[in-house]
Amino acid sequence: MIIKMDKHITTPITEEVTADLKSGDYVYITGTIYVARDAAHKRMIEALDRGEELPIEIKDSTIYYMGPSPAREGRPIGSAGPTTASRMDKYAPTLLDLGEKAMIGKGKRTREVIDAMIRNHAVYFAAIGGAGALLSKCILKSEIVCYEDLGAEAIRKLEVKDFPVIVVIDSEGNNLYETAIKEYKTI
Repeated sequence: MIIKMDKHITTPITEEVTADLKSGDYVYITGTIYVARDAAHKRMIEALDRGEELPIEIKDSTIYYMGPSPAREGRPIGSAGPTTASRMDKYAPTLLDLGEKAMIGKGKRTREVIDAMIRNHAVYFAAIGGAGALLSKCILKSEIVCYEDLGAEAIRKLEVKDFPVIVVIDSEGNNLYETAIKEYKTI
């Protein structure tokens, strides 16, 4: 049986941090993370194709695939659950090659994304789908940094404290979705 570890990390997430994270680890993130979904990813790649700078610092960054609901009074954000990561798979390898070190979402990733993660020593975290209201309690601050016209798909900068995630795919390509099935079959 694989022993899972609880780890507390602070952004930015560097290669030294990702080297210590293993598939199946429970992780609590504190610091700055960015929110971007399909439309924002598409715009970032189009900007790169035109030779423009990205609107966020991508090196050692963490991008959360999430579309927030409106904030209630006194809160920085509404429900903040993950969206399906595979929708960003056609864009993710480019951002990983530019230095992105962590992604947060839900669901499987393509082989191309996993290969880019291994090549760039990055990790993929899963946040628990259906727990958006609980996850939002870990978000201390939320601000739109660009692409405001995209509404819920604008890029946001979040300040989080002890944001709970699970390492699904580590920097060596170990994939919890695959190993958990094998482990379950032996029970």
